[in-house]
Amino acid sequence: MADYIIIKKPNVNISPSSKKPRVVWQAVLSVIIFIFMYLPILVLAFYSFNKSPYSASWQGFTLDWYRQLFSDERIVSALRNSLIVAFSAVAISAVLGTLMAVGLARYQFPLKKLYSGISYLPLIIPDIAIAVATLVFLAAFAIPLSLWTVIAAHVVFCLAYVGLVVASRLTHLNPHLEEAALDLGATPVQAFIKVLLPQLMPGIISGCLLAFVLSLDDFLIASFTAGSGFNTLPMEIFSRIRTGVKPDINALSVILIFVSAIVAFVAELIRAYGEEV
Repeated sequence: MADYIIIKKPNVNISPSSKKPRVVWQAVLSVIIFIFMYLPILVLAFYSFNKSPYSASWQGFTLDWYRQLFSDERIVSALRNSLIVAFSAVAISAVLGTLMAVGLARYQFPLKKLYSGISYLPLIIPDIAIAVATLVFLAAFAIPLSLWTVIAAHVVFCLAYVGLVVASRLTHLNPHLEEAALDLGATPVQAFIKVLLPQLMPGIISGCLLAFVLSLDDFLIASFTAGSGFNTLPMEIFSRIRTGVKPDINALSVILIFVSAIVAFVAELIRAYGEEV
């Protein structure tokens, strides 16, 4: 009769209490990271309501600094310039970026990989390099600096961001829908406008909102390519903080952060909705 040896596995029970230290440390680390990221913004917002014209001392709550922003001609002029630059750059980038993304995804041509890499280089090139290169190019062709040179410089990086978001949207679409439209008698232009473009619209809008925020907040490229008397809002803020940070600049910064956060949130909602459809 054969002998059988029964080996019992050790009964290892992981109690919930052993997981608690890890969970606690993860929570503590997350709180520290969020404090490090957002505490400066909270301090900035706190001092934007300070009555004192100097941020170092608290003298009471007031909304006067927010009211003064809308009566400051320099701020209003700089805001108008920033909006002109942002809307113009985004409008041009929306058209060119969408066509670039569709062309790279749907068509084959020589040196396609090289062209694709060059198209998205502005995403990784430092802003200072783009600013210097643009300034050298404008000087070489004796193009005077103005608000339109800022727009042209912003198109360079806005184009890459719009193209990247639209390209990611294209990967989730069914390419056979365009073929079906062509088989039913539609021209390539009709198939693009009536079939492909509506499906790309969430990606286009999301990319445009992202590019708008980046253009509105840009300082470095604008400062290199703007002519005299054409200050954008970040440039105006920088020129004022040379003499010290005042509560009106704090208030303006809070408004910019709030607007940028709303636009980024809307862009993310549109992008997420587009992926679900």
